[in-house]
Amino acid sequence: MRMYDMILLMEIKIEPSWREALQKEFEKTYFKKLTDFVRGEYLSSKVFPPPKFVFNAFELCPFDKVKVVILGQDPYHGDGQAHGLSFSVPENVGIPPSLQNIYKEIVHELGGKMPIHGNLEHWAKQGVLLLNATLTVRAHTAGSHQGKGWEEFTDAVIKTLSDKKEHLVFLLWGNYAKKKSELIDWENHLVLESAHPSPFSASNGFFGNKHFSQTNEYLRKHQLGPINWL
Repeated sequence: MRMYDMILLMEIKIEPSWREALQKEFEKTYFKKLTDFVRGEYLSSKVFPPPKFVFNAFELCPFDKVKVVILGQDPYHGDGQAHGLSFSVPENVGIPPSLQNIYKEIVHELGGKMPIHGNLEHWAKQGVLLLNATLTVRAHTAGSHQGKGWEEFTDAVIKTLSDKKEHLVFLLWGNYAKKKSELIDWENHLVLESAHPSPFSASNGFFGNKHFSQTNEYLRKHQLGPINWL
């Protein structure tokens, strides 16, 4: 399919179980304005991720399969990095610093060897929703698609998951992600908060947070399979 055609169809290129769960959002005025904006950006500028990956987090982790939610903020805005999963990059791209720190914490908690690539698709396929608050970004311009409607949409994703499912784990790293805790029912889900894994903050509470072992303990407690993090 040509890029132009994919852009025109963007609002319907989402996994069926998510389309059903979020149908009301797709019908709202803000979402129509959002898709018009994003479509125009792709046609006039260089935008990441490629159109086919905008809803990749949903494609790889259907609504019925979600066990864990890891919230990021913006897609990577460098060439070849973003592929629709928060913190993740394709295998042929260098591992970003925040993800290196995530891997360090996993190895410290659970043992094992440091991964040699940064592709987290294997997490998504196990039920980890790697959700950015904003799903697109103009190339080399951080935050360029903030405030256009993506945040309203992804807030609805979080709220819908909280309302319609039980025993999820939400990993909220950094002040931006922590603000989303008000969307979550803490009685029905496990919410774990800490500093962001960025090199600027990882030593202030991310390292040693034990989020990955706590996640697996909680999943086992509720007869849900643990995540293979490495």
